[in-house]
Amino acid sequence: MYAAERHQLLAQRARRDGRVDVADLAAELGVAPETIRRDLGTLERQGLVRRVYGGAVAIDRLDFEPEVAQRDQTNAAEKDAIARAAVDLLPDRGSVLLDAGTTTSRLATLLPTDRELTVITNSIPIASILATRPGVTLHMLGGRVRGTTLAAVESWTLHALGGLLVDVAFLGTNGFSVEHGCTTPDIAEAAVKAAAVTAARQRVVLADHSKYGADQLSRFATLAEIDVLVTDRGLDAGAVSELEDGGPRVVLA
Repeated sequence: MYAAERHQLLAQRARRDGRVDVADLAAELGVAPETIRRDLGTLERQGLVRRVYGGAVAIDRLDFEPEVAQRDQTNAAEKDAIARAAVDLLPDRGSVLLDAGTTTSRLATLLPTDRELTVITNSIPIASILATRPGVTLHMLGGRVRGTTLAAVESWTLHALGGLLVDVAFLGTNGFSVEHGCTTPDIAEAAVKAAAVTAARQRVVLADHSKYGADQLSRFATLAEIDVLVTDRGLDAGAVSELEDGGPRVVLA
């Protein structure tokens, strides 16, 4: 396959899937990973993609948010591992804030039933999971519900968070990086996440490695504001070191 043909294929895959992976494409096309990286560099200079950790995302998909069901199937095994690792960060008893997200939803299914926890969430799926869970006192934050994420946002949500001080907040993110911290495409949802950061004694971000470098429109926290980042082993040692220099302890699930 000629270089121009590879470029066209990579651009089409990025637009279709939102993201392309260097290792997967190198194996599929029978070329070295360095060849794919050079191709992505060419496409980035043409304004078609932005390179991120392990691959690239399409420029016209940077602010695109898949529906919950679609996001739930992306990197499912990694999200399961992250949720299991996050269980160790739960308090023996006390208050927990669970932000909306597919990985935080997985954590909700794993909450132990042998301890007393007060759980606050702005997520309809998480509230549904925990409504009848033994040992859990559940508080649902009100507000306008975003259809894309099924999360409550805007003034009602922010007002309630403004009066809270929880022991641990578990937060989802669409992107994280050393340069730009934790980001998400929607400004209203970013405001709620920022309020959750302020309302917590300890802040834990749950994010698989594909989110590294995938910076989005609105920042809700710097790395210095995050205490722990739980991610998967797809993130290499160099990236882990850079992230920890920025502030959080990194846990690899």
